[in-house]
Amino acid sequence: QVQLVESGGGLVQAGGSLRLSCAASGRTFSIYTMGWFRQAPGKEREFVAALSWSGDCINYADSVKGRFTISRDNAKNTVYLQMNSLKPEDTAVYYCAASRGVLCTPATREYNYWGQGTQVTVSS
Repeated sequence: QVQLVESGGGLVQAGGSLRLSCAASGRTFSIYTMGWFRQAPGKEREFVAALSWSGDCINYADSVKGRFTISRDNAKNTVYLQMNSLKPEDTAVYYCAASRGVLCTPATREYNYWGQGTQVTVSS
């Protein structure tokens, strides 16, 4: 099993920045890809960004390209999501996820482990 714990969410004004963290523990050697997803009220969970532990790949949703940056600290088993130029439409619960399978996949079904989520609210 792998446990994922997110932190760093909060309330920010449009144009501001936040950095989310996701600490992984347990059988982390089984993980190939770490990803971030988000879910707004009344909407389906959607892909935000993903990267491999090995650094082979990185992937972003079009809606966040140029504004969000995903990174990792292998020594700390932690993945980060730096979010800049935030917009009200970025408001959602953000989830960290880990996949044992396909590298940098945006497909929700390919992720085996999920964190509890952290709320990000962007005011206009």
